Parts: sequence; structure tokens; C-alpha cells
Amino acid sequence: TRSIVPSYKKLREFVSGRYLEGAREEEGIWSLSDGKERYEFYIRHYTTTKLSPDRIHQLGLDELKRIHEEMRGIIVKAGFTGSLQDYANKLRSDKSMYYSTATELLAGFRAILRKMDAKLPKLFGHLPKARYDLREIETYRADSAPDAYYYQPPEDGSRPAYFYVNTFRPETRPKYTMEALAYHEAVPGHHLQIAIQQELVRLPMFRRHAGYSAFVEGWALYSERLPKEIGFYQTLESDFGRLTLEAWRAARLVVDTGIHHKHWTRDLAIRFMEENTALTAQNVGSEVDRYIAWPGQALAYKIGERKISQIRSEAEKLLGSRFNLKNFHDELLNDGALALDVLESKMNVWLDQIAQHGDVPS
Repeated sequence: TRSIVPSYKKLREFVSGRYLEGAREEEGIWSLSDGKERYEFYIRHYTTTKLSPDRIHQLGLDELKRIHEEMRGIIVKAGFTGSLQDYANKLRSDKSMYYSTATELLAGFRAILRKMDAKLPKLFGHLPKARYDLREIETYRADSAPDAYYYQPPEDGSRPAYFYVNTFRPETRPKYTMEALAYHEAVPGHHLQIAIQQELVRLPMFRRHAGYSAFVEGWALYSERLPKEIGFYQTLESDFGRLTLEAWRAARLVVDTGIHHKHWTRDLAIRFMEENTALTAQNVGSEVDRYIAWPGQALAYKIGERKISQIRSEAEKLLGSRFNLKNFHDELLNDGALALDVLESKMNVWLDQIAQHGDVPS
């Protein structure tokens, strides 16, 4: 208390005084003298592409339109006659859509992942040796922690990877987004991709333990939808929940470029998120603040997922009946996280071999 508390007081005084007085008033990085160049750099860094801010903005709008159409289809099946927001509000206010205790919430996640673990051989020929386990986020940090996150295993195998789940106020954590969250953070998302990469001993260490956000987060977002192809998301509510999370990632393309390229204000960004996603008002505010403080990072998820989906779609068209989903996934993950253009080139070489010789390279 004699050294730490006074130091924090000094930091607070600095931030609320000299720092705040010298801070810019505009939210977007565009307001800096080299803001345009900085933002273009951040786009290249986080997406590994040369897409322009305007192109990314339009991609986000197009994706939102497609996703909202899917969501409306679910509403029709549910026999609901209101708007998307009305249906989202109905789900949010339905107490049966929440667990009342942390124990129940954790058990729900375990049940989801137990079923997914059993079906992974339908989607992958190669699975990692490293195990993962479910852990509750510690009480002291749960209030400010995310809903869930993944913590990778050590290379020596001394412990499993951890899928951390936030059980603080379980009555605020909807059941209908649990599937998508589990698939993103654990399997077939982050754990499967990262654990496989760590076990690629032919790669140098820096490649085994690093990666590109567009690949890593793109794969995890792709993995949210993938289980639907083998019978998961059995309820309309859970499928709607999956789409609400995808709409959130698509809206990021619009809002991030809106703030840092199109001079959007924080209020305008919040209003767009409220009108186009099912996030709560509290979550929307913190999300927009994240985009303001971290230009470009939030673009990685949807840009990466679109590229992976595009590569797969082209492979299915080229190979027709010879397309094998397990082999495709194994090859996609077989060299670790790559820049998206490198990934596409690699997969094109692999596909050309199959198209020309009719076999699957090992």
C-alpha cells in the first residue's frame, strides 16, 4: 500500500490531467496527420490483404444483408411475426434461455463439447494430441472478463489447453449462443487449429507459436458454422444465436472502417451496432470503444472467414464428387497459420495436383 497505491494515484492524475488535455477529440485514426496511411497499414497487418477501407465497408454491409435474411428465415420457421430486434428481445427476456447457476452453465458447455468431440472425425482426418479442459474464469476477474476465451497448451504437454468460461451472473449469459461460443473457442475452432500447429515439429518454433489474426480468427469463425453441416444447432434458437454472433463480426467491418475512414462518431457507431446486431447496450458500448482503441484488429475475423469459405467453395466446384471435406481441412491446417494470399496459393497448388492426377497428396 505504501508503494503501489501512490503509484496508481500518480498514474490517474497524469491520465486525467496532462494526458487528457493533450488527447485528440476525434475518435478515428483519420484525424492524425498520417492517419490514412496508418489505417491502411493496420488493415494490411490484421487482414493480410490489400483491401481498401471502402471495399471492406461494403463487404460488411453485404454480409449483414445476407445474414439478416437467414435470421428472418428462422423467425418465419418459429412462427414469429415481429422484426429481427423484436425476436432478439423476446429471446433475451425469456428466462428459460438462461441457466440460474454457474454449475448448470458449465455443465451445459461440457455437454455441447462432449457431443462435438465425438463428431470431430467426421470433419478431420488429423486431430491434435493435446487435450483441452473447461475452466471457470476466476471470481476476482470475472466481472471484467469476456464470455469465454482459449488458453493454449504448453509444447511439453505438461497440462491441457483451457477453454475458460465466464460464469459471473449466469442469468445474463444466454443458452442460445453457447454452441457457437464453444465451437469458436474450443473445437473445432481455436483449440484444434492452435494445438495442431504446435505439433507441427517440421516448422520452426516461431511459426508453431505465432500466427496471423486473419487466419486464426477466420478459422474460429468458420468453425462456428461448420458443425451445422453435421447436424448441430438443432434448435431454432441456437441457430439464431449463431447468426447473431456472425452478424456482430460482419458489423465490425462497417463500424471499424466507419470510425477510422469515414469519420463516424462514437454515437453513430453505437447506433449502427444497436440497429444491426443483437448485442446488449452495455456490450455495444464496450465493443465500439474497443474498435476506437484498436484500429483494424476487429476486421480479421470476417475477412479471414470469408477467404477460407471462398477457398472451400472453389475447391468444391473444381473437384465435384472428388471433394473430401476431411482432406480439405487437414491440408488447410497442415502448415500452421498463414497470410491469406499464401494460404490461397498453397491450397491452389494442392487442388491442382488432385485435379490433374486424381489423387490426394499426403
